[in-house]
Amino acid sequence: MQHTGGPGWRITMDTSGPMLIALYIRDVSGLDGAGFPALSHAAPKVRHADHSHLTAEVGGISALKTEWEAWWEQLLKAHPQMSPEMSPPGFRSFANSPALRRVLQAHFGAALTWARERRKEYAELEAERVAGGSAHLLEDIVEDRLLEVGRNSRDFDLTIIELPLDEQRAWFLEPDKIIMSHDLLSQPEVFRSYVQPVVEILV
Repeated sequence: MQHTGGPGWRITMDTSGPMLIALYIRDVSGLDGAGFPALSHAAPKVRHADHSHLTAEVGGISALKTEWEAWWEQLLKAHPQMSPEMSPPGFRSFANSPALRRVLQAHFGAALTWARERRKEYAELEAERVAGGSAHLLEDIVEDRLLEVGRNSRDFDLTIIELPLDEQRAWFLEPDKIIMSHDLLSQPEVFRSYVQPVVEILV
């Protein structure tokens, strides 16, 4: 996790274990375009498995999509807390989402392993950024904006959630969250093109 801040403002960049698991479940289920925002596929690619036999008695793939989208929305609202609780093998918090619960039970071990590997990669990436100085880019964007407006910043908190996505871009979620491909910071100009407009709104 990385914090950047100044008088009245703070930006936090981190990844999210629960969201990594949710991404894996989305992709293994073939739920392309599910959820808001409609994020690109995870990277490395998760192989799609057929879940029609698992979900047939509980509403099929359309129920799975609806339940996954409700879960994703909850994760975004609760971030950085984990809500609902993921407690294998029963996944009691998912009692009202029977299709999702069955898919979680079938794939939780693989999803957890995949998420742990991505978290490890993210920790290595963060260490590289600190060593290379790219962590200061956010501070520069805010300071440039403050010079432009000629005053102190309005108070704001911005959370950037970095996820391993195969599309190099960011998605702004009003009022104060950005979901971003975790490779984006390595391309300063592209990173700036997504983050600067958000900072301009907030400052």
